[in-house]
Amino acid sequence: MHAKRWLILAVIAIAQVMVILDATVVNIALPSAQKSLGFSDDQRQWLITGYALSFGSLLLIGGRIADLFGRKVTFLVGVAGFAIASAVGGAATGFDVLVAARIGQGVFAALLAPAALSLLTTTFTDPGERGKAFGIFGAISGAGGAIGLLLGGVLTEYLDWRWCMYVNLVFAAIGFFGGITLLGRASATERPKIDFVGVASATLGMFALVFGLGNAESKSWGDPGVWAFLLVGLVLLTGFVVWQTIVKHPLLPLRVLLHRNRGGSFLAIFVLCAGMFVIFLFLTYFMQVNLQFTPVTSGIGFLPMIGTLMVGATLATTVLLPRVGPRLLVSGGMVLAGAGIGLLALLKADSSYASGVLPALLVAGFGIGLTMASAMNVGIAGVDPQDSGVASAAINAVQQIGGSIGTALFSTIASSAVTAALGDGKAPLDAAVAGYSTAFTWSAILFAVGGVVCAFILRPGVPDELTTAGPAVHM
Repeated sequence: MHAKRWLILAVIAIAQVMVILDATVVNIALPSAQKSLGFSDDQRQWLITGYALSFGSLLLIGGRIADLFGRKVTFLVGVAGFAIASAVGGAATGFDVLVAARIGQGVFAALLAPAALSLLTTTFTDPGERGKAFGIFGAISGAGGAIGLLLGGVLTEYLDWRWCMYVNLVFAAIGFFGGITLLGRASATERPKIDFVGVASATLGMFALVFGLGNAESKSWGDPGVWAFLLVGLVLLTGFVVWQTIVKHPLLPLRVLLHRNRGGSFLAIFVLCAGMFVIFLFLTYFMQVNLQFTPVTSGIGFLPMIGTLMVGATLATTVLLPRVGPRLLVSGGMVLAGAGIGLLALLKADSSYASGVLPALLVAGFGIGLTMASAMNVGIAGVDPQDSGVASAAINAVQQIGGSIGTALFSTIASSAVTAALGDGKAPLDAAVAGYSTAFTWSAILFAVGGVVCAFILRPGVPDELTTAGPAVHM
């Protein structure tokens, strides 16, 4: 076991926070950035979609690069590149430069994220300590979006929207110099040929899928271009799966996905990220418009959720998972999170924070913590050392694709509900809340159905891979 493994965890966690919060930290800064740079309402969505697009489409090749050329080198290049892209974005004088910077952040995040998770796997080989480490990492992954909202509010309100980009330089400096100091010399035990056909089909397939979903939010589900991209994406990804069964050195060995516990964990993470979006987006609007919260107060309003999420994640991996296994925790946590989101569906235009929002956040946060930490732990446990990078990339890809689908799906659902409510003669504020409520309802249903399905997929009992020491490999 690495003598400085807990310091390594701290460095990895800081880098992970940077990647996760950048998916939301820009949201609150968008109005200020739009006013400063003068771009249109139609253009602003690409500051969000551009990041998800490059991140989600390049994750698998990023994970394989970590396996082939060393996790330390990949981690450091990802951190440094992310910092450079953030500095360019903070200094942007026009919309094109800012979008290019966001795309650059996604490219380097696709290197950084899988390397970070595989470093965690190969650093903690003791089952007990590994559970604690994944509890912390899972809590950070689940809470990163809410932390981004809080941080974005503080930076935008008290400094300037550009600091939502510049703040990454602080995270990156800690991650880079900590990585140089603590991580061992990079080496790889084997260097199989890169599957270029797999790279092309997976990258272009996920690009088309995320691009189509991003356009569904700004246009409509009836737009032919949206369905064309979605169809191309599905065809390419189907071809990718077929190709992986016959190629000698697959980009994503299907053995990583076909394990029942791992497959159930990946499905849980997908559903979790698709459903979590509805909390961060619509509840932020509710707090700022209906409750008249400032950006900072809105971010603070999410802190109770972060607290119960961290409690749930730590309790799951250190106490419950080694005793009861993932089936009960993952499926039960999803149902519990769905119940919390279901409480948000009861919000009215005049609901208060204390009685309407707070109880729901406490319940949903605890359920998300139980699910996220358990699923991430089981999803990477027992993977062959040479596959740990690509398995980590697959988890991150599932998160990004799930979040993109949630963005498109629930935005469309909410928009349709608002249109219907306005047609029924409701006031604009009441119509908006009707849209939020409808999105919350369907998100709760998604969580409940996902929990039931995962209960059938996940095996009962404690998996052997959680009770045996993992192999220590070169970084």
